[in-house]
Amino acid sequence: MPASARPVDAPTLEYYLAVSARSPIALRLVLGNLLRALRKEAGIEAEAAGRAIRGSEAKISRMERAQVTCKHADVMDLLSLYGVADVQVLDHFADMVRISRQPGWWQRYDGVLPDWCGKLIGLQEAASTIRTYEVQLVPGLLQTAAYAEAVMRLGYPLAPQEEIDDRVELRMTRQNVLARTDAPHLWAVLDEAVLHRPIGGEQVMREQVRHLVEMAQLDHVTVQIAPFNRPGCVAAGFPITHLRFDLPALPDIVYLEQLRDAEYLDRPEETEHYRSVLDGLTQTCLSPQESLDLLEFSLS
Repeated sequence: MPASARPVDAPTLEYYLAVSARSPIALRLVLGNLLRALRKEAGIEAEAAGRAIRGSEAKISRMERAQVTCKHADVMDLLSLYGVADVQVLDHFADMVRISRQPGWWQRYDGVLPDWCGKLIGLQEAASTIRTYEVQLVPGLLQTAAYAEAVMRLGYPLAPQEEIDDRVELRMTRQNVLARTDAPHLWAVLDEAVLHRPIGGEQVMREQVRHLVEMAQLDHVTVQIAPFNRPGCVAAGFPITHLRFDLPALPDIVYLEQLRDAEYLDRPEETEHYRSVLDGLTQTCLSPQESLDLLEFSLS
């Protein structure tokens, strides 16, 4: 995006549409952040903005934080209130509203998709860099189908085979993001324990490690191993996913998953903390080449 571009000029909005059109969730976040910036630039309080759209301060907050999908009429009324009159800019905002209201491809898996996970998938679709640290399992974007099925069996022991198949299919489809010509850079750090935990049995694990070797040799995939013998590699102790975007209106986001829930962090002081943790891990653990050598050695 041109460095001189204003937050809401036509070329900038065109760029946002091009980059995030595949992810309604990301576009919804961009739209909310732009509306907040315009409101503050106009010196209008959220309460007054809410009244202008026959709503409340809480409604404005939900729109700006992308907790709801925005309606065309509400956005147009707010833009008028904020003094936005350029026809091309208004048209681009209308496109943003329309696209942000569309369902993502992953929503056809709603029956097996946890409520908190859809947002992550949508954000990964729009990310330029995905950094992840895993302490127990191979990251989902790098799993083989057999390994993923074994993981699902552990997590959902009572689920019928059809449900397991749907969960595995969803996970495999998510990996298409890495096959795009404009794929994000995936930087994965795995605790060495992941390699010694034979999920699915020895053969499934061996095929999984072989797949890691293949993926680690792609230009846009970096794999590093956090070995047992380096104390600094336990600085995190829990999974972290850090997402970065080529979108000034969409700041870094950190995803922290628990057993039955997940937390999304977007405050700069929070995301910077986790970014520094990941930086420390990547500097302390094995280099990408050393990690590749270890993976290949485990197959010998």
